[in-house]
Amino acid sequence: MTRILAIHPGTAYHCETLEAPRYARLFDALVRPEELGDIDLSRFDIVLAPCRTPASRLAPHRACLEAYLAAGGAVVAMGETDQHLWLPSIRFTSVPTNWWWWLEPGASLGLSIADPRHPLFARIGANDIAWHLHGVFAPPDGARSLIDDAEGRSVLYLDEVTTKGRMLVTSLDPFYHHGSHFMPAATRFLDGFLPWLKEEF
Repeated sequence: MTRILAIHPGTAYHCETLEAPRYARLFDALVRPEELGDIDLSRFDIVLAPCRTPASRLAPHRACLEAYLAAGGAVVAMGETDQHLWLPSIRFTSVPTNWWWWLEPGASLGLSIADPRHPLFARIGANDIAWHLHGVFAPPDGARSLIDDAEGRSVLYLDEVTTKGRMLVTSLDPFYHHGSHFMPAATRFLDGFLPWLKEEF
């Protein structure tokens, strides 16, 4: 089974998501961002950077993460981590966040499943991907967008082309919202997403 190393920045919402019983069994080890350089990353199939891990704590380890990708590893980079500062080939555009769109009758955030045949979407549905939006990506040629915004721009994509490894990159921030005990869709997202990472990615 896939071995996951989860980066643990140490805030309350990270503690709740990474350490509490709901998901803790899915992570094989936890590491502070500053300790990434001391870990043999080759022992793990996935290095997971949860939402709102400060890029300033990840950027010093860009070279070791790129070496890990070059050796065939997988990096999962969640939202609000400024991935372009510590991963290769990331093109990100911030967008205004409408925090209260769901209060408007008949409103829609506009997110959609771009690749319904992907195995992830046997575990989560369209109602599990929308709470709000912080930004969009222009994936590299050959990468596979899994979730798009209303204009067809990627919100979650899989890049298996720019390195010998894999990068799963998103602007969604479910760790933050689950760990902060609001936005039930974020919890439903993680209920499907994390077991999928562990069992199928």
